Amino acid sequence: QVQLVESGGGLVQAGGSLRLSCAASGRTTSTYTMGWFRQAPGKEREFVAAIGWSPGNTLYTDSVKGRFTISRDNAKNTVYLQMNSLNPEDTAVYYCTARTRWDSTSRAAKAYGYWGQGTQVTVSS
Repeated sequence: QVQLVESGGGLVQAGGSLRLSCAASGRTTSTYTMGWFRQAPGKEREFVAAIGWSPGNTLYTDSVKGRFTISRDNAKNTVYLQMNSLNPEDTAVYYCTARTRWDSTSRAAKAYGYWGQGTQVTVSS
């Protein structure tokens, strides 16, 4: 089993930055695909970004490209989401996820077997 704990959420003004962290425990996740999803009130959970075991393998949803960066530190069993130029539309609960494979389904929430409890990100205008 893999346990995921997110941190780093909070309240920030539009144009600001936050860095989310996700610490994994239970087993090493260095070969896992790690992802971030978000869910805003009244909306479905949506894919934000994912990173494969090779740091060069990354995916982003179009709305965050150029603003968000996903990275990982395998020595710390931690994945990060650096979020810059935040806007109110980024307000959501952000969830860390993990799966054992990297393939074309890595944008789909149902492909992930491990989820954190989420951290709230609120961007004020």
